[in-house]
Amino acid sequence: MGTENEMTDDEKRHDQLTAAPDATEEDARPRIVVSEHDGVKRIDIAEDAPVRPGDPTSEPREN
Repeated sequence: MGTENEMTDDEKRHDQLTAAPDATEEDARPRIVVSEHDGVKRIDIAEDAPVRPGDPTSEPREN
């Protein structure tokens, strides 16, 4: 079944996100924060995520 040579899910994610020719380590940085309180799991967008969700009914802002 499993061997010590297999990659973890985090390693697979990192490998996939940095495989493109111009990819950087920044591309593989986590964009979500998962926390659990009283048995309830919460998933939030990281404060420093380069892309954040917004209002789908409004026009995008220029940076």
